[in-house]
Amino acid sequence: MTPAADPSRHATLPSLTAALVECRRCPRLVAWREQVAGEKRRAFRDEEYWGRPVPGFGDPDARLVVVGLAPAAHGANRTGRMFTGDRSGEWLYRALYRAGFANQPESTGRSDGLVLAEAWVTAAVRCAPPANKPTPAERDTCAAWLRAELALLTRARVFLCLGGFAYQSLWRALIAAGHEMPRPRPAFGHDREVALFGGRTLLLSFHPSQQNTFTGRLTEEMLDAVLRRAAALAAG
Repeated sequence: MTPAADPSRHATLPSLTAALVECRRCPRLVAWREQVAGEKRRAFRDEEYWGRPVPGFGDPDARLVVVGLAPAAHGANRTGRMFTGDRSGEWLYRALYRAGFANQPESTGRSDGLVLAEAWVTAAVRCAPPANKPTPAERDTCAAWLRAELALLTRARVFLCLGGFAYQSLWRALIAAGHEMPRPRPAFGHDREVALFGGRTLLLSFHPSQQNTFTGRLTEEMLDAVLRRAAALAAG
């Protein structure tokens, strides 16, 4: 691994992003993200797909870090910005706006004017996976990017995990980064809160996927409640 490709060697978020978007470590994910970007969905046939790893997005001084699973094939894999261009992102950015973390309630592309304040949005895996299911090996390969990102988000006090996969991945990343974590790891559940050493907090929420939102397992009121709690903790 060259120094530039080693996530831990990067001292700034822009430098880390520049290396991340060139990553080709997972052959299956590289093949899939590029296949999707080439074939496109009919509704987006006139757009140029991003088709690369998707970096985190937001305020470098964020006190809240939102962690999802991975880019959607025709969402962030198309737009190049995490949680942008799909139904999950519509839910998330509306909630962030209502909680005071975003300047507008929607995100459609990298040039749409969206600005996050004291929030950073990222994911456990940075390339769109087939069937939205990364393998354990792909998760572990991508973990170094998340660890490096967290190390540079020095003001983060609250971590919101969207779904069990994000929770497990973030937990591993924090342990690998040397953070002392409670034992045993609490079970995942919506609207659960895990106090970490050093005054940090993990918040857990169902992922705003259509599987959860269409069935009513997650409502906007439920997501708003979690974001209100995140805002209160971040301000403390």
